Amino acid sequence: MDRDDRVETLSEAECLRLLGAVPLGRVVYTEHALPAVLPVAFRLAEDGRVILALRTGTRVARALDGTVAAFQVDDFDPEGRCGWSVLVHGRAEVVRDAEERAALESDGLRPWIPEPGPEYVAITPELVSGRRLVPDLAL
Repeated sequence: MDRDDRVETLSEAECLRLLGAVPLGRVVYTEHALPAVLPVAFRLAEDGRVILALRTGTRVARALDGTVAAFQVDDFDPEGRCGWSVLVHGRAEVVRDAEERAALESDGLRPWIPEPGPEYVAITPELVSGRRLVPDLAL
């Protein structure tokens, strides 16, 4: 850790632990040749994939399917001026297996706007990185 800027690089294991600590993240993808960012509900699957819950019928799932995407989560304490951020890069695929979709839905993974129903996209992590901003003890 660099004491001057208070930034600590996180291990991949710590990044994966932190991914499970928050219910909402942001997926970064390309739409109409421009970068787009969308807040989404998600879950970290047992096999390490990041499963996004999207509304059925939106363009987002189609835009993500078969592409490389980024997914970011964070937590920040504005009073203590500290927090962390985790970034995942990987290939995104629409979850097409009916049994897997049913299991995700029965486990309660839902998009923030639940109607007309969930559609799931899985990101298989290829690069995982994270940083933590530690409290400034001088404050």
